[in-house]
Amino acid sequence: MGTFCSVIKFENLQELKRLCHWGPIIALGVIAICSTMAMIDSVLWYWPLHTTGGSVNFIMLINWTVMILYNYFNAMFVGPGFVPLGWKPENSQDSVYLQHCKVCQAYKAPRSHHCRKCNRCVMKMDHHCPWINNCCGYQNHASFTLFLLLAPLGCIHAAFIFVMTMYTQLYNRLSFGWNTVKIDMSAARRDPLPIIPFGLAAFAATLFALGLALGTTIAVGMLFFIQMKIILRNKTSIESWIEEKAKDRIQYYQLDEVFVFPYDMGSRWKNFKQVFTWSGVPEGDGLEWPVREGCHQYSLTIEQLKQKADKRVRSVRYKVVEDYSGACCPLSKGIKTFFTSPCTEEPRIRLQKGEFILATRGLRYWLYGDKILDDSIIEGVSRIRGWFPRNCVEKCPCDAETDQAPEGEKKNR
Repeated sequence: MGTFCSVIKFENLQELKRLCHWGPIIALGVIAICSTMAMIDSVLWYWPLHTTGGSVNFIMLINWTVMILYNYFNAMFVGPGFVPLGWKPENSQDSVYLQHCKVCQAYKAPRSHHCRKCNRCVMKMDHHCPWINNCCGYQNHASFTLFLLLAPLGCIHAAFIFVMTMYTQLYNRLSFGWNTVKIDMSAARRDPLPIIPFGLAAFAATLFALGLALGTTIAVGMLFFIQMKIILRNKTSIESWIEEKAKDRIQYYQLDEVFVFPYDMGSRWKNFKQVFTWSGVPEGDGLEWPVREGCHQYSLTIEQLKQKADKRVRSVRYKVVEDYSGACCPLSKGIKTFFTSPCTEEPRIRLQKGEFILATRGLRYWLYGDKILDDSIIEGVSRIRGWFPRNCVEKCPCDAETDQAPEGEKKNR
């Protein structure tokens, strides 16, 4: 109830402009088409309301639609939670461990990052999702994940209705050569006959809705598993990239240390409870976080400052070993790359074998960075920025100039 009240506050009415974007328009369109066609097919041609099963089926369809829309609008309008403008840590001495955001005129709280789309520092930012036209972060992570769970489940139910509707309505018209198959088709016999016959237009609409339902089940289902993996590790996609660069820095400089991610509580159940609670409100305030034993509240932010100071790990240099056309979901690069394409409005960049890339962040199967168009490596301005598949590139060996640094300097970094 508290979450619902936060949605209808007057100051949140301006958030309605988030609906005027291609992401929510497509998402709500798919929900409307699948749910509406499932109800029409069920009532008119498959499972009439005057039967007990038909009534239960219709109520379930309405229930799926309501729960999906509730969590979708929660994720969109409640938002991720933003670091207050001008925020500073209570202990002024702790500011040395934090980065300062010039846009928000505030320090970045632990686990927060600045979003260029929202133009604010987002608490526990995971990514900016175009489908909700908002960031996924501290406050809306649970609602966003529940939406990713409920949408495939509702689409599976709708797909069952579509398949059974077409099957029962076409059974007596097309034999498909299966004359020997004995199937009980009592559910297809309607008395009285349906008011509206199942014609070509109805068949085409049902088939189109079935395609949407199956596509949504696969695509959104994959996103759900990715989010659950993140939640059970209590780690965002941005933090995964920071951890990867931390291990690279330690390995390169041959340091006698091991980077331990501070927010993984060591138990999947404890990590799960950090996001999902009975009240619907996530634990904590989004500014301070519980850490595992032996870690510091600012362990991750200190690592970020080290990486910012070290130009070598601020971006990782890769060489293109396989051409990439710049397609959003390239099936030729593998099934996992196809289904884990980043849900973002940021562009993809076309790659040709032999080119060089400076990667600044990444996911398990994708990287984001700048393609170098001239001989400059760090200070050049002629670059194209975007996402590209990780399996199209390989990490370059360390630059000769950097490799010639004395061993003592490496160990002392």
